[in-house]
Amino acid sequence: LIEFYDSFKDMFEFFCKNTTIHGTIRLVCSDSNRMKTAFWTLLFLASFGMLYWQFALMFSQYWAYPVVLTMSMHSEPKMFPAITICNLDPYRFGLVSEHLAQLDRMAEESIAFLYGINTSASFFHANEKNIYNIKDLPSIRNLSRSSFKLSQNYSLLRMPDHSNRSGKKHFNVGFKLCNATGGNCFYKTYSSGMDAILEWYRFHYMNIMSQLPVIINISDHEEQIEDMVYSCQYDGEPCRPSDYVHFHHPVFGSCYTFNNKGTDPFWTATKPGIPYGLSLILRAEQKDHIPLLSTVAGVKVMIHNHNQTPFLEHEGFDIRPGIATTIGIQQDEVNRLGGNYGKCTTNGDDVNVKLLYNNSYTLQACLHSCFQHIMVQKCGCGYYYYPLPAGAEYCDYNKQPAWGHCFYQLYNRLRNHHLNCFDQCPKPCRESQYKVFAGTAKWPSAKSQDWVRQALRHQNGYNSTSNRLDIAKVTIFYQQLNYKSVNESPLLSENLLLSSMGSQWSLWFGSSVLSVVEMFELLIDTLVLSLLFCYQRFRSKKT
Repeated sequence: LIEFYDSFKDMFEFFCKNTTIHGTIRLVCSDSNRMKTAFWTLLFLASFGMLYWQFALMFSQYWAYPVVLTMSMHSEPKMFPAITICNLDPYRFGLVSEHLAQLDRMAEESIAFLYGINTSASFFHANEKNIYNIKDLPSIRNLSRSSFKLSQNYSLLRMPDHSNRSGKKHFNVGFKLCNATGGNCFYKTYSSGMDAILEWYRFHYMNIMSQLPVIINISDHEEQIEDMVYSCQYDGEPCRPSDYVHFHHPVFGSCYTFNNKGTDPFWTATKPGIPYGLSLILRAEQKDHIPLLSTVAGVKVMIHNHNQTPFLEHEGFDIRPGIATTIGIQQDEVNRLGGNYGKCTTNGDDVNVKLLYNNSYTLQACLHSCFQHIMVQKCGCGYYYYPLPAGAEYCDYNKQPAWGHCFYQLYNRLRNHHLNCFDQCPKPCRESQYKVFAGTAKWPSAKSQDWVRQALRHQNGYNSTSNRLDIAKVTIFYQQLNYKSVNESPLLSENLLLSSMGSQWSLWFGSSVLSVVEMFELLIDTLVLSLLFCYQRFRSKKT
């Protein structure tokens, strides 16, 4: 396999005359014309340099791992998404009802102080029938209602807005927050007094609700779905009791999720259009259990994936009373590569954040869990609206006086991407997204409202004692069963990289892979011949 030559010149001439690389023969065929030999030598070296410059560009692009998006359309029967509805009317639990009543009175006084408005006492104070008592929990007996006291250190204040340059007097409204030593204070202010009052009320509300057990059995006083959903049909068929699950949200109230698991063939969508979707007639009045948690009347709705925790504060939308809302949905699927091509996770098992939700991985679930872990670590307690890690407790300014100061600073850092939660929480590698298209109309109409109300009264026990509209109709359907799939694929795969390298090699030298083998053979022959010459010189010196 090794050729033996008398000199390096003989070996080089043999290679140039017999190799399949184009242009090399011009390096040895013009010995008498040194100008031409020098020209071809420079040309050969320039081609060689250009080749490896192109190789360097290819490898730098390959190691950047770029992706290209490919879109494809699919048309097939698919599962209807999960639908969550909430009545925007949270329970007023008996254990904390006295504190909530006291908070309502503080809110009345604050509104009167800020705006000189004397709110009606009946607007705030709850009736006894609206109070929900928690039964059969031994831990309740050990809780003393007098142990918790509403703090008076967070009064609402009006402060001049120095950033306003219009010349008109403008005031911001907010409340003061300080650290554990009473220093490093700042004001949580809002340009809108309404927003300030709602945030101030929620801040006290979280402290009050922290007195309740982490797990509350609401089955004893659980509302029947008929109290909120007067009519439910999917694909022309009435809904079944097994089609929904019930849970209670501390802000959005009593909630129901339809088709939560996404495994029942009943919810398979075979046709697009309004007649084949989910049609609901809902009770949309406010019972005003806790009126200052929200100023919205109606129903909260969210369309989401199966086995996914609905984060209604981020993605939900409101349904207005007295309106028929038609919601068309269109599904898009996104498939990410992950690995070197981008940060994503298949099921969340490889994420460093321990999820506090029992459902499947989502970006919001990871961010909330990450924030709660940091909150417990930095502030010593957990944010009431998120689940708790093991061994932690919810924040209470009677126990942790500075938790509000700590929380609002942490939340601002999260919102400004200064916490590492966005780095620790990747997007899912496979994700379904729903585009929503809505239309509304007045419902029931002036001529039909009487018989519609009569029908609901006889069939569902509907009773309207007010003049305001307190029912709503919602229809959710697939606009079309075609769905768009967006897939990431490598812009420069291994096969494409080799193909591009071969193209460049052929462009600059007009050769193939076998020509590369010939170059390796020349290198091996050169190495062997060098060793032989060195050995001969060593022997001659020794002799």
